[in-house]
Amino acid sequence: LLSYLSFLCRYFRWWFKKTRIEKKSAFIDLLCAVPLQQIYGCPLGGIGGGTITRGWRGEFCRWQLNPGIYHYETVIANQFTVCLRCKGQTVYQQVLSVERPSALQGWNWGYCGHYAFYHALYPRAWMVYELPGQNVVLTCRQVSPVIPHDYKDSSLPVGVFIWEVENGRDEDVEVSIMFSLQNGMGTKEDRSGGHWNEPFSLHKDGEQVTGVLLHHCTPVNPFTLAISARQKAGTGITHLTAFNPAGSGTEVWQDLLQDGRLDSPTGKSSLTEKGEVTAAAVCATCRVPAHGHRTLELALAWDMPCVHFGSKEKLHFRRYTRFFGSGGDAAPALSHYALMHYEEWERKIEAWQNPVLENSQLPSWYKSALFNELYFMTDGGTIWMEVPPDCCAEDLQGPAGAGLSHLFPFLREYGRFAYLEGQEYRMYNTYDVHFYASFALIMLWPKLQISLQYDIAVTVVNEDVQPRQYLMCGQTAQVKLKNVVPHDIGDPDDEPWQRVNAYLMHDTADWKDLNLKFVLQVYRDYYLTHDSLYLRDMWPVCQAVMESELKFDTDNDGLIENGGFADQTYDAWVVHGASAYCGGLWLAAVCMMCKMAEVLGDAEIQQKYTDILSKGKEAFERLLWNGKYYNYDSSGSQTSRSIMSDQCAGQWFLGACGLDQEEFEVFPKSHIISALKTIFEKNVLSFAGGTMGAVNGMRPDGVPDTSSVQSNEVWIGVVYALAATMIQEGLVEEGFRTAEGCYRTVWERLGMAFQTPEAYREKKVYRSLAYMRPLSIWSMQLALERQAGWTPSPAEPAQVPIQP
Repeated sequence: LLSYLSFLCRYFRWWFKKTRIEKKSAFIDLLCAVPLQQIYGCPLGGIGGGTITRGWRGEFCRWQLNPGIYHYETVIANQFTVCLRCKGQTVYQQVLSVERPSALQGWNWGYCGHYAFYHALYPRAWMVYELPGQNVVLTCRQVSPVIPHDYKDSSLPVGVFIWEVENGRDEDVEVSIMFSLQNGMGTKEDRSGGHWNEPFSLHKDGEQVTGVLLHHCTPVNPFTLAISARQKAGTGITHLTAFNPAGSGTEVWQDLLQDGRLDSPTGKSSLTEKGEVTAAAVCATCRVPAHGHRTLELALAWDMPCVHFGSKEKLHFRRYTRFFGSGGDAAPALSHYALMHYEEWERKIEAWQNPVLENSQLPSWYKSALFNELYFMTDGGTIWMEVPPDCCAEDLQGPAGAGLSHLFPFLREYGRFAYLEGQEYRMYNTYDVHFYASFALIMLWPKLQISLQYDIAVTVVNEDVQPRQYLMCGQTAQVKLKNVVPHDIGDPDDEPWQRVNAYLMHDTADWKDLNLKFVLQVYRDYYLTHDSLYLRDMWPVCQAVMESELKFDTDNDGLIENGGFADQTYDAWVVHGASAYCGGLWLAAVCMMCKMAEVLGDAEIQQKYTDILSKGKEAFERLLWNGKYYNYDSSGSQTSRSIMSDQCAGQWFLGACGLDQEEFEVFPKSHIISALKTIFEKNVLSFAGGTMGAVNGMRPDGVPDTSSVQSNEVWIGVVYALAATMIQEGLVEEGFRTAEGCYRTVWERLGMAFQTPEAYREKKVYRSLAYMRPLSIWSMQLALERQAGWTPSPAEPAQVPIQP
């Protein structure tokens, strides 16, 4: 208790200095958690260019344009409005929103939610409006360019809205869809003055796109928003350059009501005054014949090409600038490109998703979870940056990274990728958690996983000798030791990549899992991609981190020991001596060192780790196997016999790499099956009636382990990994039952769609909304594919360089 109180005092002192004196935000704010809003739907935008999330009621309500920094603001002016006209008269005009706000009271609000339906299958969503009394149905299909194995279009900051109009009337109807948007994100900067709007029209390749640009002119990270529509035969596009979204909006409403069109003034708006806010609108109109069908296509694009992180030290260029330039004038071209290419994107999305969706063996909740959990790939504060044109290899490698010979050409070709541990845990590429989430990257965007691994490898071989105090223990140590894996590559409110290890709760140089997770991912990545250049580059780094790890084998029995504190991803759950989690990861990493040495023809290293593996396997079984499962640790304490749901993490990775049989069998098959069955019986079925997934720790008597704040939590990402392990081992039904509990708890019972947390407890306590780890669900898909007889594809053909 005393040590916990000391931590709280240190944390509060640090928090006060950070937030009140330095006026910065805390990387983890224990005092001001983001409140739960059960409103979120599918986010807009590709990977790394920022995201704008729409709610399931159609609102624009979560903004991440500044890299890694979130604003949770519903901007009420951002709406779609429909106008229906028959025989030259407006018969119906309605904002497609259930809200009744205090602003824009001249508009017709309060659409009846009974006549609207929402569906999402990321990266697409559908909103269906059965206009009451009108015999007209509108379906808005929302599409973002999130396409596996695509490293161009997947980077674009755009979203497309395809409005399908079905006219059930016996007469023609003229339908107008007006898209209105405020200049900004609903923050105080919207009123800072100096913002302005202008109409645009871009004609290219025989196609015309028309709309309005909203220039948001802030001193740091200025950007342009663009709303637009596709001009085609039978479709009229009109616009309103500027209106006041804080007023009644009557002039806009009456303009549309009069003839189903907007006034379309020419020229730029004037600059906003301080305290003033501005908005714009674009309107697409078409005639729909009786019992006919027509389509209107609108788009939203945003162009923030060059960004500073919080420290404002370096200027970074987003990935899409490679194709659309960094001049800040790309919004018209982005809008045009999106409206001309969305059909191709949808074909690719359907080709990717249909084999899963059409597989009748898979439960429907799984199909939803598999694709919808991918929202975090873009909406995890994600950044995807170009290597600057004036950058040289030494700038990226640091003083000690010259051995990484392919790092520079690889990053030059594919850029640098980072995503947050969570929207509330603001650290990029948190490595102990990415270990779980990395399956989504390696399966869908393998080049981004390899890019991330190169960035981690660079930080491994370099160091940061700056001293600092760690909050949990109060001791002072340097920020980053040489030859150990970092916890993260930095805070977006500082200068990521340049200053790593934003996490200052623990000194993670003594964590037992980080180094092992690097080795496990290196071999897993090689196994799935056959990238031998990558393996050769990573081999010396793997040797270095394993040498650092060997010092934790204090008794030379071939098995590392934990240090008597929370020295791994469960950073509040203390471990003593040999442990199932870290010991299992260690043996899996040692096995993979043997395999990599064999592939690379390094007989000496292969022999070294073969000997360690032989000793370590014996020690692991002797110290931890109790006849049914592996004990939590070997301390003999009250909690050492706890059943840990994550005890087979090493086997999970071995199985994913085909290293779980014959000479590579590290853990006896019968022991793994017995452990998984015990976890299913105790941690799953005996917890919350088997309906909430697997609790992290369970006592042998069937009571959750309450020895730490984390042992009686359910970690969704860990449960998906456990389910994958079960599937790998043939326990398919148990795997699905285990994972289903998490999906139904998060997405249905708790209303946490598109913000899956790190953890929850039985009594509806949750922690850390919108978290990275649940991307591990893609390891379930890998296990299922492997079960169905899939083998990794042959080496990819040499990539043609991606040109602008």
